[in-house]
Amino acid sequence: MIIYGTALLAVCHLLGIVLGDLLGHALGMHTNVGGVGIAMLMLIVARLYLQRQDGLTPASESGVHYWGALYIPIVVAMAMQQNVVAALRGGPVAVIAAVGSVLLCGLVVSFINRLEPEGAESETGDQPK
Repeated sequence: MIIYGTALLAVCHLLGIVLGDLLGHALGMHTNVGGVGIAMLMLIVARLYLQRQDGLTPASESGVHYWGALYIPIVVAMAMQQNVVAALRGGPVAVIAAVGSVLLCGLVVSFINRLEPEGAESETGDQPK
């Protein structure tokens, strides 16, 4: 049943939030530290454990795969939104650092691409024409 995928995701998410809060308090911060990441790891470990123990029916496994595939992109998007909002509220230094890092990465990639000899094979193995 697909509901098992939802239940497993919910349990992992709730435990991750609790553990993230406990970790934050242990580090002296009054915020959640890594709770969503902990939940993602718990979901992966739980799925692998249940697969090895034959504890998932095919329908349950498809539910876990479905929610696992949705969970990661949604969480990443939520974290990215928080980082952008925090950076914009942090002032111009954060924005300058972000723009500078993107430009620096672009320059490094360009430099690495120019180091490749002209007659070298591409990653796909095709010969240049």
